[in-house]
Amino acid sequence: MIGLFIALISGALMSVQGVFNTQVTKASSIWAASAFVQLTALMVCLGAWVCTDRSNLLGVFQVQPKYMLLGGAIGAFITYTVIKSMDLLGPAKAVMLIVVAQLLVAYVIELLGWFGTEKQPWEWRKALGMAVAIVGIVIFKWK
Repeated sequence: MIGLFIALISGALMSVQGVFNTQVTKASSIWAASAFVQLTALMVCLGAWVCTDRSNLLGVFQVQPKYMLLGGAIGAFITYTVIKSMDLLGPAKAVMLIVVAQLLVAYVIELLGWFGTEKQPWEWRKALGMAVAIVGIVIFKWK
């Protein structure tokens, strides 16, 4: 139950953050705004680290395979693409497409067992759920 609550908070925060970042971009540039977002995220994370576990900060470099360390770089492009899509499509359409893309890619990752995840079997129920989400986008955009 706590996982469901945390996921809902995450989705809500991502939507609010996207709107905030889009407005910051209007006062500067997309890369300046993205850099600011990543810098403030770094400061919050370091502050939380200092106040909580204080484990070995450099322990992250022990992860295998090393390409897993690209999450931060991917995060920079996530920030950019969220800002750009919200600016071009508006928050509701952008988030809807972002979430469906997340679902689709996450399901493919599970099906194929990529990046160290446990391979999951094909389920028509999940494919149907994805199709319903895609139809929802079409209905939402339909004029």
